[in-house]
Amino acid sequence: MIIIVTGTDTGVGKTVATAALAARSGPGTIVVKPVQTGIGIGTDEPDISVVARLTGCEVAEFTRLEDPLAPDTAARLRGIEIPPISEHTARVRELARTHDTVIVEGAGGILVRLDADGGTLPDLAVELARDHPVQVYVVTRVGLGTLNHTELTVNTLRSRGLEPAGLVLGAVPKALGLAEECNITELPRVTGVPIVAALPDGVGGLDPEHFQTQVDSFCVRHNTPKSAKCSQLWCAREINGNTNARSCSVVRT
Repeated sequence: MIIIVTGTDTGVGKTVATAALAARSGPGTIVVKPVQTGIGIGTDEPDISVVARLTGCEVAEFTRLEDPLAPDTAARLRGIEIPPISEHTARVRELARTHDTVIVEGAGGILVRLDADGGTLPDLAVELARDHPVQVYVVTRVGLGTLNHTELTVNTLRSRGLEPAGLVLGAVPKALGLAEECNITELPRVTGVPIVAALPDGVGGLDPEHFQTQVDSFCVRHNTPKSAKCSQLWCAREINGNTNARSCSVVRT
């Protein structure tokens, strides 16, 4: 199985979502970051290091670039030639031969260019899907603007023949305002994609033991049915099934 994790933007919680998926996938899992940018002095902990710290699973990083920019831009700024999507595809395929699950985390949003020829994460997913089962998860915010960003991301995937397996809500605040409550109701309605996980804000700061024991409560699971229950946040059945936009109701448990 190959799992692709993309997002509606940078900073939406892709890395923590990737870690949660990895923790649930069990032994035989490797997490891959085809291109990591922003590894210069003074920058945040690299994404792949966050995943390794939270899960202890095997990780791989194909290309590292110093500046916190889109990969193509960061490479051109430094005069560096970066591998094409075809090379990333070949390396992921090779890893899929020796691992039960390969989880690939993208960079930034869905159409961020990963090579000098304009190759993107959907290009990688399409090629991998030719000979492997592929699931794609979209990580998104719950705040203002998310309906537009999420629908654009989902439509981009569908235009390439890729049907998202689910939406993951990243960095969900403890206190929800009207916009957040309505967006949780509206996201499945406008995209036609179920919410399969809700990751509380700050969960990436947990120690590995607590992170791994709480993963089930985040409802990150492969092929999660719409009736699944998010025990500590909301009832997923209500989140995904409520199409009454006027009520914007969220069931807290």
